[in-house]
Amino acid sequence: MPSLAGQDFVELTEDLSGSPLWNPDLAPTPLARRTWSTYHIAALWIGMSVVITTYTLASGLMQQGMTWWQAMATILLGNLIVLVPMVLNAHAGTKYGVSFPVLCRASFGVKGANVPALLRAFVACGWFGIQTWIGGLALHTLFTAAWPDWANIPGAIAIAFAIFWAVEVWIIVNGLEGIKKLEGWSAPLLLAGGALLLWWGVARGGGLGHILSESTRLQTAHRPFWQLFPAGLTANVGYWATLSLNIPDFTRYARSQRSQVMGQALGLPATMTAFAYIGVAVTSATIVVFGEAIWDPVALIARIGSAPVIIFGALVIMLAQLTTNMAANVVSPANDFSSLAPRRISYVLGGLITAVIGILMMPWKLYADASAYIFTWLVGYSSLMGAIGGILIADYWIVRRRNLALAELFKMNGIYSYGAGVNWRAIAVLVIAVLPVAPGFLNAATTPGGQVANPTLLDSLYTYAWFVTFALSFVLYLAFARGTRGRR
Repeated sequence: MPSLAGQDFVELTEDLSGSPLWNPDLAPTPLARRTWSTYHIAALWIGMSVVITTYTLASGLMQQGMTWWQAMATILLGNLIVLVPMVLNAHAGTKYGVSFPVLCRASFGVKGANVPALLRAFVACGWFGIQTWIGGLALHTLFTAAWPDWANIPGAIAIAFAIFWAVEVWIIVNGLEGIKKLEGWSAPLLLAGGALLLWWGVARGGGLGHILSESTRLQTAHRPFWQLFPAGLTANVGYWATLSLNIPDFTRYARSQRSQVMGQALGLPATMTAFAYIGVAVTSATIVVFGEAIWDPVALIARIGSAPVIIFGALVIMLAQLTTNMAANVVSPANDFSSLAPRRISYVLGGLITAVIGILMMPWKLYADASAYIFTWLVGYSSLMGAIGGILIADYWIVRRRNLALAELFKMNGIYSYGAGVNWRAIAVLVIAVLPVAPGFLNAATTPGGQVANPTLLDSLYTYAWFVTFALSFVLYLAFARGTRGRR
């Protein structure tokens, strides 16, 4: 039986190493390894938030027609909303030391947990590819600035992309502790790099007040705010809806519940808003200086500076991509793929699978257009993440009242087997919750830019995808709660 270690922790004492559901990476984290403080959790979020896709999320909203303050308000609200499920799902990781795919076994069954784990994993693979593509573009920009003839090499961008990908694979092989160290020292440097980019925008644009007011004036010709806000808010929630599911992968190493709550509260909304502010301010400057909104900072640094400035900017961008990709888009899918066959797939092999699938998902297409990036990619996958999140929170906080039988999560014929290893009620809830937004997603996916010209009711419902699927799955799961406690 597990033993209690204060109110925050439950530690596994039973030897389950013979279970087909167990391997060293999926095993509950022992107390001796729960060492992450508030600083480590906050630094993790700083490292994950200070990244080019945060910048482009803000700049992309402006490109679509939002003013700088509308984009900022949307981003802040979205991050405050997603912080709630983030903290709630993190609780089980800290208390029991379990990762996301193991936690899913309580609500979906020891075999059924592979469904949400794979859905989360494939989204992470897409993000891994996008971040790697941006890192490859930054490396290409650096090489071109240092050696101008580089741009004339056939397939130069593809070569830079492959080099950056190879560096990430090397980091994957070195494991999670390397990620912790990388996040700890790199976060301050990343913030400093963003501040320098802001300084350029203010200096070239004639002052902060001027560039913000001038960009607001120029943006008035675009679409009304309330037409953009629903999908923009959903995209911002969807941006971290992935991590709101697999946050136990990190908080399983936290020293206490206070560490995970304070670390996330301090690290996520503040950093996202601050770096997004840099994105809207610099994008406002590009409107004033160049007469157009340049939403991609990699393209911007290639246009604004001398070779030393471009090289420095590219280095900062590449570091940002590395820290975020390793933490946000490798840890989770590595654990998720490992859960499919714990005896055959280790954390490292799971990470390598992620790296390969990330290329196969053709990230250059996912990132090709700001509108499609926001309205199809971010909003689209948020529907899946919302449905899974509603089930996990309803099960852990309402149905089970934060009580799990830790050892049973690793038993094929335990209380979480639901007879055949799958809780079909949870699977049914997942499917039903996603159905209402599926038509809108199909319309968006087949429309250039992801914005339907004459939206129907279902198209409008899709713009609230995460909220719709989260609410439906939460309510439906509780309605079926009598059958979701497991076989006892």
